[in-house]
Amino acid sequence: MGLLTEGGSVVRDRIGHAIFSRVAGPDGPDNRARIHDTPGPRWFGPERPVRRVHGDASMFIGGLSALLLQSLHPLAMAAVAGHSGFRGDPWGRLQRTSTFLAVTTYGTADSAQRAVDRVRSVHETVRGTTVDGEEYRATDPRLLCWVHVAEVDSFLRAHQRYGAHPLDDAGCDAYVADMARIALALGVPDPPVDRPGLAERLAAYRGELRSTPEARSTARFLLFNPPVPLLARLPYGVLAANAVSLLPVWASRALGLPRLPPAESVCVRPLGTAVTAGIRWALAPARGTT
Repeated sequence: MGLLTEGGSVVRDRIGHAIFSRVAGPDGPDNRARIHDTPGPRWFGPERPVRRVHGDASMFIGGLSALLLQSLHPLAMAAVAGHSGFRGDPWGRLQRTSTFLAVTTYGTADSAQRAVDRVRSVHETVRGTTVDGEEYRATDPRLLCWVHVAEVDSFLRAHQRYGAHPLDDAGCDAYVADMARIALALGVPDPPVDRPGLAERLAAYRGELRSTPEARSTARFLLFNPPVPLLARLPYGVLAANAVSLLPVWASRALGLPRLPPAESVCVRPLGTAVTAGIRWALAPARGTT
């Protein structure tokens, strides 16, 4: 039994290391130690729901769903396509995003503010014109707010469906309020602070959203041609299918993504729950460690 347990631990550690290195990058272990071990006040205490949501494996589905939803704003999509380099270095972009979320969620207040300042500095350089002649700039408060609310809604939806410990109603509102703290620091002037406000704000953008060739190309890249190793294609495909199922129906239709509701409830969601649980198991700290 001891050998079996040891063997299972080795397998778990290998899988966990592979996942963590992809998401956090080569500096991941050092960043994690610095984020969690540096003493000092934090934006969010250990009891805050943002810590529960962002520390759960459901974020793998929520993050992918957020990218798909965000792409439906033509100006946001133009900024990503023209400036982020996500196609040439998708893992680098993921690693920068995951590090930003980790620092603002768990790091010291000083570290969180420095991370926000870096993002705002980058945003100052992101501006241009779409193929339709519309000007955009990443510092536009309305555009920043769209990116924010699409992200918050996707993360929360994923957590409530696939998270190990879904939030109650008050916890959901508190999560939206926690995320508003980060949004304010990034330059969003009036972010929603509860779920009704979040739903209202999302609905207010419907008239601005549409599918563009760039958005459809991004969806194909993320869902059907991902830069993942061959052995990871199957679990990634499960995550991708569940990211699509998490989207509002109007959003998946706009992107031309197939939806089969009966199959989602019978097959897609149970597989998503299983793969998410597997990731959670692989990333869990070894017994006796913190």
